[in-house]
Amino acid sequence: MRYLILLLFGLCFTQSSHSQIYEIGVYAGGSNFIGDIGATNYIAPSDPALGLVLKWNRSPRHSWRVSLIYADLKGNDNESDDPRRTQRGYEFDSNLLEISAGMEFTFFDFDLHTSGTKVTPYLYSGITTAKHDNFYYSPTGEIIDEGTSSWAFGIPMVLGLKANISNHFILAGEIGARYTFSDEIDGSVPDGDFNEQFIIGNPNSNDWYVFTGLTLTYTFGQRPCYCNF
Repeated sequence: MRYLILLLFGLCFTQSSHSQIYEIGVYAGGSNFIGDIGATNYIAPSDPALGLVLKWNRSPRHSWRVSLIYADLKGNDNESDDPRRTQRGYEFDSNLLEISAGMEFTFFDFDLHTSGTKVTPYLYSGITTAKHDNFYYSPTGEIIDEGTSSWAFGIPMVLGLKANISNHFILAGEIGARYTFSDEIDGSVPDGDFNEQFIIGNPNSNDWYVFTGLTLTYTFGQRPCYCNF
């Protein structure tokens, strides 16, 4: 019996040494918009984006991840390389609150229960929903506030690089584009029932926005050992 107990204890220790842990931390970076208003540069962080990140490391190769990011989002036709947009001269300044959930995959094992510095690129994707104010443009280019807000669902496509900088802290840098299923973020398509004269650009092309920034997370917690007696 004593040997059986020692064997079970050994199995428990082996499992706990590779147990699942959690990460909680902050996100800080910049945002840029890609749509019918403003410049069309894919990566051009010009406005602040701040948020919180929570991860559950399911294995050394993948994690469940949830984030909440608040960003300032702007578009200015005068910053575009398209002469038609420059001549039009429309612009907007809006705020966006994004909730994202999905899975993060690492290219290499990222086992935080082994010693030494570990560095790996990673991919993240899942689903996002972003709350934004609704507005539209008058024929003269004046912004008309609709007094409502909407949630734009989308798909995040994130590429990053992360490393453990101490026993409990992980630093990561990432670039993440969000393709949304909406064309209303920049006001080019009104949310309400308005005349088509207020539709700007291509109504068949949905909006994108990009976050570029850093995450700093703190790791904690271990899964208890549940042995089958």
